[in-house]
Amino acid sequence: MSPSQKYRISFLCVALALCVAWVLNISSGSVSIPFDAILSSFLGKPLEVPTWDYILWDYRIPKSFTAILVGGGLSLSGLLMQTLFRNPLAGPFVLGISSGASLGAALLLMGASLLSAWASFSYLNDISLAVAASLGSFLVLMVVILVANRVKDTMALLIIGLMFGSITSAIVSVLAYFSTADNLQRFIFWSFGSVGNLSQSQVWLLTGIVVLGGVLSIFSIKALNAFLLGENYAESLGVSLKKSRFIAIVATGLLAGGITAFAGPIAFVGLAVPHLTRQIFDTMEHRILIPAVFLYGAILMLLCDTIAQWPNSANVLPINAITTLVGAPVVIWLLIRKRKMIF
Repeated sequence: MSPSQKYRISFLCVALALCVAWVLNISSGSVSIPFDAILSSFLGKPLEVPTWDYILWDYRIPKSFTAILVGGGLSLSGLLMQTLFRNPLAGPFVLGISSGASLGAALLLMGASLLSAWASFSYLNDISLAVAASLGSFLVLMVVILVANRVKDTMALLIIGLMFGSITSAIVSVLAYFSTADNLQRFIFWSFGSVGNLSQSQVWLLTGIVVLGGVLSIFSIKALNAFLLGENYAESLGVSLKKSRFIAIVATGLLAGGITAFAGPIAFVGLAVPHLTRQIFDTMEHRILIPAVFLYGAILMLLCDTIAQWPNSANVLPINAITTLVGAPVVIWLLIRKRKMIF
C-alpha cells in the first residue's frame, strides 16, 4: 500500500470517528433523546416531545459545532507554535495571547468593582465578556508582533512570550486579591471553560475566526516544513523568516485568542493533540498534519464535552478538567508504546 493510499484510509477513519463523536455528543445530556428521534428531526419530522426540538437545534447542535471549532482551532495553533519554536512543550499559550484574553475578562469581571465609576456598569453580558477578552488578546498580540519585528532569535521570542504571560497572570492575581467574592467566583467559572454558552451569532463569528486562522496555516505549509530543518536551511530554500514568523503568530493569535475569548481558556488540547497526531500518522509533513490535527482536536473536544455533560444529570463538569483527565493518559500511553517522541 502506497503512503497516499494509507493516508486516505486514515483520513476516512478519522472522519468516520468524528461523525460518531458528533452523534454521541448531541445525543447526551441531562435530557435523554433517542437516536431515532434525532434522525427523525434531521428528516424534518415533528418529534413526539416538543421540547426535544428546542434542546437539539437551539442548544446541542450549536454546542457541538462550537466544540469542533474549539478543539480543532486550539490543536492547529499548538501545531504552529511547536513547529515555529521547534519545541515539543510549546502550545497556543506560549506567546501570552490567551493570558491576554484572560486579563481582558478579569478586568471586566473583577476590575470593574475596584472603580466606582464602573460600579453600575452591566458587565455580566456574555457579548461584553467576549469583547473584553478579545481586546485583551488583541493588545497582547500587537505587542508580540512589535517585539517579533525587533527580535531575530526565535527562542528569545518564545521566552518573551512566556514573560508576557507571566505579567498578565500577575495582574490577574492582583485583581483577584482585591475582588469581591461574587466577581471572583464569576471569573473562576469563566476560567473553567465552556462550549455551551454561545449564541448563534457568536458561533458564526467564531467560525470566521477559525477559518481565517486555518487559511493562514495552509498558506504557511512550505515555511512550516522548512522550519523543522532549522532557520538557516529555511532561508536557503527562499523562505522569509520574518514574514513566515509573522503569519504564524497572527494565525495563532486569531485561533487561540478568539477561542479563549468565546469559550474560555481550554487547557491541554493545543499542547497534546499535535503530539498525538504525529504518533498516529507517523509524519512531519504539514500538508497531512494540518487537517489531521484539526480533526483529532475536534474529536477530542467532542468526547470531552460528552463526558462533561454527566448524562441524565443537570450537572456539567468543568471542560478544562475533562480535557486533561481524558487526554493526558492517552498521550502517555502512546509515547510509552512508541518509545520515542516524533518531532
